Amino acid sequence: MSLTEQQQAQLDKIQLDASWKEALSDFLLSPKMDDLKQFLMAEKHADKVIYPPSSLIFNALNTTPLNRVKVVILGQDPYHGPNQAHGLSFSVQKGLALPPSLRNIFHELNTDLGVPVSKHGDLTRWAEQGVLLLNAVLTVEAGQPTSHQKQGWEDFTDHVIDVLNEQCEHIVFILWGAYAQRKGQRIDPNKHLILKAAHPSPLAANRGGFFGCKVFSKANNYLKQNGIEPINWQLDA
Repeated sequence: MSLTEQQQAQLDKIQLDASWKEALSDFLLSPKMDDLKQFLMAEKHADKVIYPPSSLIFNALNTTPLNRVKVVILGQDPYHGPNQAHGLSFSVQKGLALPPSLRNIFHELNTDLGVPVSKHGDLTRWAEQGVLLLNAVLTVEAGQPTSHQKQGWEDFTDHVIDVLNEQCEHIVFILWGAYAQRKGQRIDPNKHLILKAAHPSPLAANRGGFFGCKVFSKANNYLKQNGIEPINWQLDA
């Protein structure tokens, strides 16, 4: 895509990893992205508190560049409580209580691979190894879950998935729950591994289909079979 000086200047303002910025440039310069920016600006001008902070909205993409993605764990939207969301799906910053879904994820990881349950919920170490912790919607209003759905983020993250699907091979997509599985319908199962299970939230997990899904060992086995370094799922204490 050949860019004008104005378009390049527009891209330069976006705090996004260069590999993703290039791959997503057509969407970043589209009217849909302009509409999304206008929505977020209007929310801020209305003195609404938005999570995560602006500097962390693209944290998943910035921590896991395009050429390093091995696994994608798809979430829905950020946590809406104070200081929780930091731009990585299911992850919370150190020092905060573990959300119920993350507790269940750690329990399954312990059962599956014997990994000790982490005392904190910061999943940055996974992201640094190539686990793209991508929410379908990247912002939320404080105390208002799903408040930023259908404002354009879904189109943006569909584009992220399309880039991964088309430009990469042998990525593991972990899709927990019906929402993630619907979004994952655009993935080619002949190029990538798609792992589906129930959502780890207590209500869904306790109905069955999450505990025992063994997605962590299945993901690592697939990566090793394709000559890719597996993920060390153990987090720092």
